[in-house]
Amino acid sequence: MDSYRNLINLCTEIKCDYLTEALLKDYTSFKIGGKVDIMVFPESEEKLSAIVSCVSREDKNLLVIGKGSNMLADDEGFRGVVINTCRMDKIELLDETTIICQSGAPLSRLCRFALDNSLTGLEFAFGIPGTAGGAAYMNAGAYGGEMKDVLVSCSHIQPDGSTSSFSDDELELGYRHSVYSDTKNIITSLTIKLSKGDKTDIKARMDELMAKRKEKQPLEYPSAGSTFKRPEGYFAGALIEQCGLKGYTSGGAQVSEKHAGFVINIGGATADDVKAVIEHCKKTVYDTTGVLLEPEVKILKQEEI
Repeated sequence: MDSYRNLINLCTEIKCDYLTEALLKDYTSFKIGGKVDIMVFPESEEKLSAIVSCVSREDKNLLVIGKGSNMLADDEGFRGVVINTCRMDKIELLDETTIICQSGAPLSRLCRFALDNSLTGLEFAFGIPGTAGGAAYMNAGAYGGEMKDVLVSCSHIQPDGSTSSFSDDELELGYRHSVYSDTKNIITSLTIKLSKGDKTDIKARMDELMAKRKEKQPLEYPSAGSTFKRPEGYFAGALIEQCGLKGYTSGGAQVSEKHAGFVINIGGATADDVKAVIEHCKKTVYDTTGVLLEPEVKILKQEEI
């Protein structure tokens, strides 16, 4: 830990919790991933900025996670600093219909906050795993809604530790993409604009969508949600099922028999198991239909380790 002495001293000085040799499998929804050198848990933008500045000066590899719900971590772990935003979770009203939310707040809790304040527009997001920041990062969406429908602006920290923000068209929100997909900026907070609604109607819609998720998705197994992006004009799960791949297994990873769009951890899966299933699906679907599937889950590359 000598190479992280300055970072550890900084964490002690600013009262920021940290762990050495944490296991990524304990912080990812796939329940896969090896040791990291050090994981830090800032609860404010100021502490995060100080940490990012230190990591930049020390020239260490940096990985940012929230709930780890859309990533496949390597079995060998991560050689560097992991920033876990889970304690940056404050949510508050800016005005009657505007919410400001720290990036580490669970998306489900943000949806419940909107419900408690009779605000409609976020129902589509109820049940999407992950944090508000992660949802903004990838413009998460479901059941006809997307974050771009409600997202007004995001504040972020740049790789040198300085702060800035993007709003409106600067966010470049597209299908599972934002401006943050192409930068190393770290989202710290979101501003969301909703509309006043009837609390009973909002709750009914949230309950309806959650029931659909439970009925159709393999929520009882660890996964990273939908494994593939939706190809234009098609549905990834339907293509995979059409190719007879439901239940296809490699080690502890399997194409869900409940929903072919999900690769799940049926027990003891490694990152290589999951990648083998993903590659087999891609090859089989392409050879059979001519459609090339693109993973939605972020796969950490070997060079990032």
